[in-house]
Amino acid sequence: MGQAIKRGILQSFDAASYTASVLILEATSAFLTGVPVATSMDGTSALAGAYCAVLFFDEQNVTDAVVLAVYPNGSQGVPSPAPGRMVLTTPVQQINAVVIANNTTQTFTMATNIPAGAKAVLFKAYFTSATTGTFIQLAPHSGDITAQAAIGNLPVANGYLDGTGIVQLDSNGQIDVKANAGNCTVTLYTYGYIL
Repeated sequence: MGQAIKRGILQSFDAASYTASVLILEATSAFLTGVPVATSMDGTSALAGAYCAVLFFDEQNVTDAVVLAVYPNGSQGVPSPAPGRMVLTTPVQQINAVVIANNTTQTFTMATNIPAGAKAVLFKAYFTSATTGTFIQLAPHSGDITAQAAIGNLPVANGYLDGTGIVQLDSNGQIDVKANAGNCTVTLYTYGYIL
């Protein structure tokens, strides 16, 4: 039983299971599937065609391994933009005119155009209410709603108030939105995310 690090070419990455398929270069017939990927690696860096370093804890047991790192293979496997970044995207409407009752919190998943593992989203939100003085609060799901983003207070009944900002996501890509001082009809767009 001996440990070994082998070089391979990443064939695919499964973000749901955080595993990869790898072609080992030293033995071109060795195609491994379901190899765990180190959680320190950003999922958007695990691009098909990139070189990778695979640690075999037991060289005789190919299922006892982990992908430690990925790195460019010429022009293949180069993430653009680089990981650990803010990425601006085409705006996507995540919440469309949802009525949130006074003093109620609703949870929303930021799934469209936001990759799994994103830490926060850049948002533009607006709301309307029949009640003056209303405001909304936004926070990661089950986070401290009072310590995050807020938009308000609505100066005129049936008017609109909008704002932009960054709000953290929970590990499932969810945020909470709370209506305060009256029922609020909320719309929210995302136009970027932070990994």
